[in-house]
Amino acid sequence: MPTLWTIGYERLRAEALVAELEAAGVRRLLDVRYRPQSRRPGLSKTRLAQRLADHGIAYEHRRALGTPPDLRWLYKNGRVAEGARGFAVHVEQTAAGELDALAAELDDGPATALLCLEADPATCHRRILTEALAARRADLTVVDL
Repeated sequence: MPTLWTIGYERLRAEALVAELEAAGVRRLLDVRYRPQSRRPGLSKTRLAQRLADHGIAYEHRRALGTPPDLRWLYKNGRVAEGARGFAVHVEQTAAGELDALAAELDDGPATALLCLEADPATCHRRILTEALAARRADLTVVDL
């Protein structure tokens, strides 16, 4: 039975993020931020990828699974339900193939986590992604770190 972890770094420093992933046994992190940039030290794409590699965790940026700016604005401005509905439509229209491929990878791939900013997955597009993957994989277990 495949398991997929999710994590938001909003309340974490880079070291704590890596420690959480290691404790969960995650071996691959999929960054699902549209723009993998951060003002927080060590959490932008290049530095994060290097830190993870130093701990034996693979890093992949999956831009197609990120929230485009117009929908991101809804999430940032407290219109989470509206943003979630819009993102659900968006991701199925633009990245259904990516979701299908990821659902298939979970059987034989490394233990995988999805990364975004928000600490609470209920207010993040990660929830929509895991729901879309669970629709493809009824046997999927999702663990929010």
